[in-house]
Amino acid sequence: MDMDLDIGAMVETMWSAAKGPLGNAASTAEPFAKTQFTNIAQTCASIASGVALLEIDQQQAALLLDMQKHAAENALLATEGLALIAAEAAINAALGAVAGLVNGAVGFNLIVMD
Repeated sequence: MDMDLDIGAMVETMWSAAKGPLGNAASTAEPFAKTQFTNIAQTCASIASGVALLEIDQQQAALLLDMQKHAAENALLATEGLALIAAEAAINAALGAVAGLVNGAVGFNLIVMD
């Protein structure tokens, strides 16, 4: 449970997974998406650290990740030509791509894909 998360590697993994759902808007969305994926990765790393130190419980961890996910969706919606469904699909694909890594780092299923 006490593993360091590589933020840069997570961002690249998330971006690779999100490009497909972003479709034609991918090149326009890239700078916004990478910024938001960096924020999500940093949040996951902070959560993992907080859980390891017993400062954050599962409910707080889920709330923190959910807030960051919504912030990322809102930022992606600012991309011209990107619809809500594409933004949600991109974020979900990005999270799905790092779910195993993050869940392993926190020791529970923080990222659960339906």
